[in-house]
Amino acid sequence: MSRLKIAIAGAGAISEFHLRGWRSRSDVEICGLCDPDQARAEARAEQFGIDRVFTDVEVMLDQTNPDAIDIITPVGTHADLVRLAAGKRVHVMCQKPMTATVAEAEALIADVGETVRFMVHENYRFRPHYAEMARRVADGEVGNVRHARLTVRSSSLFDYPGKTPFLLGRQPYLAGFDRLLVFEILIHHLDALRSIFGEMDVTSAVLDRVNSDVKGEDVALVTLRSAAGATIVIDANVSAIGYPPLPTDRLEVLGDRDTLVLDQAVIRKLSVEEPLTVHDLKANYQACFTGAVNAFADGLITGAPFPTDRLDNLKTLKLMESVYRAAGIAV
Repeated sequence: MSRLKIAIAGAGAISEFHLRGWRSRSDVEICGLCDPDQARAEARAEQFGIDRVFTDVEVMLDQTNPDAIDIITPVGTHADLVRLAAGKRVHVMCQKPMTATVAEAEALIADVGETVRFMVHENYRFRPHYAEMARRVADGEVGNVRHARLTVRSSSLFDYPGKTPFLLGRQPYLAGFDRLLVFEILIHHLDALRSIFGEMDVTSAVLDRVNSDVKGEDVALVTLRSAAGATIVIDANVSAIGYPPLPTDRLEVLGDRDTLVLDQAVIRKLSVEEPLTVHDLKANYQACFTGAVNAFADGLITGAPFPTDRLDNLKTLKLMESVYRAAGIAV
C-alpha cells in the first residue's frame, strides 16, 4: 500500500485539525467527508477541497471504497462506526475516547479482532514538548524518576458573567456529561504520562466542581504510583479564573540525578546551566494532530505498529476509570 484513500466521518470543530494533518501528506487522497449536518459537511469540504460529501457513513464507505476511515464524531457513535467500517474491511482511526467505558471498549476490541487495523487518535503524546520530555526521561537525564507533579490550569469552564465558557461554546454537549474533566481532558494527560513513566496505578483521587452549570467535575487531584515506584500527582482545575481558556501545563520530573521541568512552552533542567528548549505551543497544537495522522498513515503503509493502537489505548481508558473509582464515582 503506497497511496491511501481516506474517508472522514465528522465535520465538527476538531475535524479542521485532523484535515490539516491529512492535507500535509502527498500520499493521501481524501475520498469523502460525511456529517449528518449537510451544510456543515459542505462547508468543511469546501475549506479543504474535498469533492464528495455525504450524510450517511455507510453510503460513503460503499461509494468511495476507502482504505481507511478517520472517525471524528461524538463518543456515543464510535463503537457503531468502528464496527461498520471493520465489517467492510476498512481500517480505522477513531477519536478518543474509544468508547465511554472500558466494558464497551473491550467488547468492541473483541468484535473487531484482527479484521482491520485499529488506532485511537489520542494525540497528547505526539505534542513535541511532551515527546521531548518522554525522550529525555528515557535517555536517563534525571536518573531514576522518584516523583513527578503535573499541574493543569485553564478557564475553559469558568462561568464569567454574560459569557459562555470557552469549552461549552465549542462543545455544548459537555455540560450534560456526568464525568467531565478526567473523561474529556485529563485522559489526554494520563496517556502522555503513560508515554513518559510507563504503566501506573491510581492510589487516590478527589474530584470537585466549581461551575455549578455543568454536571461533571472541573477540578481533580489525583495521585498515582508508577510500576517503577515513582509517585505522580495531577492537580487540575479548568474553571480557574484568570487563566487562558486552553490548558496550561507544568510538569516537574524529579529523579535521583536531576530535575526536568516543562513549564508551558519551556523545558529546562534545573541542576545545570544549559540552553532552554522553547516550544511554539500554537504550532505544537496542530503538530499533535499531524503526528497522530502520520503514525496511522505510516503504520498502514509500512506495517509499523501504531503507538496508540486499540490495546494500548485500552490501558489509558482503564486508568481513566480508575480515577473515578478512587473518587467513589461509579462507572
